[in-house]
Amino acid sequence: MNVGGTAKYLEELINSAPEYKYEAELATGSVQGQEIESLGLAKLNPHRIPHLGRAISPVNDLRAYLELKKVISQVKPDVIHSHTFKAGLLARLVPGNFKRVHTYHGHLFEDQSFSAIQKFVILRAEKYLAKRTDQFISVGIRVGEELRELGIGSSSKWVSIAPGVEGLKKVAKTTARKKLKLPASGLIVGWMARVTSVKNPLLALEVAKEFPDIQFVIAGGGDLLAGVKSKAGKNVKVIGWADSSLMWSAVDVVLSTSDNEGMPIALIEAQLAGLPVVATDVGSSAEVVKSGSTGFVVSKNKSELIRALTLLISDSKKRTSFGKAAKVHAQKYFTVDNMNKSHAQIYKRM
Repeated sequence: MNVGGTAKYLEELINSAPEYKYEAELATGSVQGQEIESLGLAKLNPHRIPHLGRAISPVNDLRAYLELKKVISQVKPDVIHSHTFKAGLLARLVPGNFKRVHTYHGHLFEDQSFSAIQKFVILRAEKYLAKRTDQFISVGIRVGEELRELGIGSSSKWVSIAPGVEGLKKVAKTTARKKLKLPASGLIVGWMARVTSVKNPLLALEVAKEFPDIQFVIAGGGDLLAGVKSKAGKNVKVIGWADSSLMWSAVDVVLSTSDNEGMPIALIEAQLAGLPVVATDVGSSAEVVKSGSTGFVVSKNKSELIRALTLLISDSKKRTSFGKAAKVHAQKYFTVDNMNKSHAQIYKRM
């Protein structure tokens, strides 16, 4: 692997795409003076890799590799389970007598914002790393199918494990709307995601134009936020980052216009909150939203989104029945217990 030679292509991928970008925002808490992602992590005696970062840096990446190699020699693990491209790259390059598991939270190969050469480089890297992987996990069935079709790993090494998601705290609708400075009455359609090209917020604005009497709210941060604000119609309120509990307590219908997805956690949270969803048929969205019973999953065509949204906006009984079914579906398939048991089975089998 010539990391330096592919740096200019990988840097944009890691900084922009969901699978290669994601690094958890740090919450409060500390382990030996260092912030941690979760207070519960302190019980696990975590080891930090100081130079492991999101941006491509041949010097820091080499240091991270050596740091990880040192930790592995000390811990002598039976299994290393990696997530995201950078961590997966380093973990699967380190030599050692241990099993390697890698989870894909999505991919970018249908993302039109990336060039053919960028996709080619990352695909070559993934195919190379696949030879050094004992178990592949995808967060959604469709995500795994799409990656296998690209030649990443053999079918016998793949399994899909849905994420476990805890339901958000429910807030009274009047309170949530007041805190978000939204109208106290009337139906509200909510859109919540990273405000960036792959989530296609501009399509949401186009859809909103067809419902001038309905209030829309767009929540989330990202590089397109300023542009979306400037182009938003009178019936669209762009609020930037917002607490998910408030957002899903304030709205009545959820709209998702993504061009590419892995397993959309925001939609799982929305379904757990009992909200019907209209979403584009990308990634594993159709595994979250059961089209025709908990919402509608349609193509990325604006007219289809409008048609589906009209069905929910015009029929309060359908909104209620879909919302109830959404909560039941999400509570059944996206539990932390199911996720934990599935991972434990893999580790034991190895």
